[in-house]
Amino acid sequence: MAKNIGYGDTPTLPGTPYHVHDGNRPQPKVVTPGATAGEAPSDAVALFDGKDLSGWKSAAGEGEAKWKVENGYMEVAPGTGDIRTKEEFGDCQLHLEFATPSVVKGESQGRGNSGVFLMGLYEIQVLDCYDNLTYPDGSTASIYGEYPPLVNACRKPGEWQSYDILWKAPCFEGDNLLSPALVTVLFNGIVVHHAAQPIGPTGHRNLAEYFPHPPVGPLKLQDHGDLVRYRNIWYRPLKGYDEG
Repeated sequence: MAKNIGYGDTPTLPGTPYHVHDGNRPQPKVVTPGATAGEAPSDAVALFDGKDLSGWKSAAGEGEAKWKVENGYMEVAPGTGDIRTKEEFGDCQLHLEFATPSVVKGESQGRGNSGVFLMGLYEIQVLDCYDNLTYPDGSTASIYGEYPPLVNACRKPGEWQSYDILWKAPCFEGDNLLSPALVTVLFNGIVVHHAAQPIGPTGHRNLAEYFPHPPVGPLKLQDHGDLVRYRNIWYRPLKGYDEG
């Protein structure tokens, strides 16, 4: 007889067939964590491994991604346009690292500007805001045009920085929004958004609003004309607490 590792005489948890402390409830999947902070766990999907852009394409069409790849990172090639992953996904845990140029040029939005677009639509701003003021909802790690980050956690120009993002895609039924997106962002290990609700896909100088779109989309990185670098990009699909 199998060892009883839980209880069967406790109350049933609402919405489930399981009792409180139920030993027959499915066990969590075993996932091996990365050996160091930021290293991909065993169930992660690599979007950029530092070797090539085979998993990416031009965001403007079906052409190749033309950014430079060397020394384990990709770098914006100004004028070649935004790039996006060939893979598309929805709810996820996303990790990426970026570095703004070590040679400081410009100010405000003209300094180390790029962007991380979840599902190709919702931007987490990339900018050099180390001793560089700009409008708050356009600063580093802002949900662009909507929410400033809780704090400015920027490292010095040229240093590698990290985003760890938990994303829940919006849900539509036809043209109707059933639930908005939810996003939590850690910038260099510091929470800068906690379960924030974007008010719609990113725009510029306009009020964002939702429109129906597919439940999955690509990760898009922006060419804003600055030599921003990216490395160690991976994601884990999240399926919530559905045990079906």
